Amino acid sequence: MGDENQLLYIQRYEKEFSGPYLEVGSKDYGAPQVLRSIFSGRDTFIGVDMQEGSGVDVVLNFTQEFEIINLKLKGIRFGTIFLMSVLEHCEQPFKMAENLTALLKPEGKICVSVPFSWKFHGFPSDYWRFTPEGVEKLFPKLVFNRTNCLAATPRKLEFYTLDSEIGKIKFSFKTQLKNGHFIRAISVKILRGLSKVGILKWLAGYRYVLTPTMINMIGVASSEPNK
Repeated sequence: MGDENQLLYIQRYEKEFSGPYLEVGSKDYGAPQVLRSIFSGRDTFIGVDMQEGSGVDVVLNFTQEFEIINLKLKGIRFGTIFLMSVLEHCEQPFKMAENLTALLKPEGKICVSVPFSWKFHGFPSDYWRFTPEGVEKLFPKLVFNRTNCLAATPRKLEFYTLDSEIGKIKFSFKTQLKNGHFIRAISVKILRGLSKVGILKWLAGYRYVLTPTMINMIGVASSEPNK
């Protein structure tokens, strides 16, 4: 499980998520709230990780052959699969995505959260960064409704729509003013002024910077059973 905003995103759309539930990367590293608690008592909830530990019901690698995965999960088909802050650590994300899609019930959902711009964080390593289009390519059999797909920063409840400006803070007075951010516009003007005399040039010398940003998306499977 990742940061607080991932839980808040799931809670925002929790009525859309039906069981049985599967959480990939479920090992608890001391989070104040665990995903399992949100869906307690509703339906079967299975936590899977590659290592044993608190919150882990099944130790499993989702890049194995599907027959092995299906056997270890006893043939269960899931209404919702949660895949939060996992894909960036997977050497074979397309293989994992394919196997997870095959575990869905008809019209089942995968709730996925991946980094768009984020610091390196190796567990055990950190391979990838993603765009919304990249997520859709990973899960070609799922349909993603962009109205419930959101970007999020580490700040609590700071969510944004997914567009071409994901995570971007422009050092442009006109742009900030046009977007209704008066305080930001004034701040940019001050930064630009300071950079001209050599102060904060290391920051304001760029046209923009990217904030730490996660992409949160919900993909829906076909109404036809997986073959």
